[in-house]
Amino acid sequence: MTIKPEISWTDFEKIDIRCGTIISVNDFEKARNPSYQLQIDFGDLGIKNSSAQITSLYQKDELVGKQVMAVVNFPRKQIANFFSECLVLGVYGEDKKEVTLLTPSLPVKNGMQVG
Repeated sequence: MTIKPEISWTDFEKIDIRCGTIISVNDFEKARNPSYQLQIDFGDLGIKNSSAQITSLYQKDELVGKQVMAVVNFPRKQIANFFSECLVLGVYGEDKKEVTLLTPSLPVKNGMQVG
């Protein structure tokens, strides 16, 4: 396992990680790898779209209403015909094909920041 270089507190403060609730999930048929298109409610930050390669562990119907953690201050990224506006966070399995979503252990208000 490779450990990444040490960063400063200032570097960490640049990353805006927030909690949001998934409000809709669709298959992303044009993605190269099996993925879902998610709409996530971040409260006062609004609703953001994200593409997530989480199809191996999660079914669409179990994702709606689930709270997830995401980086919300990356620039928009076009993936095929879809614009991803945040990066949903998860833990890779050993084969890097299975991703376990990072979620709060208790419900929190949408848009709350990790710190």
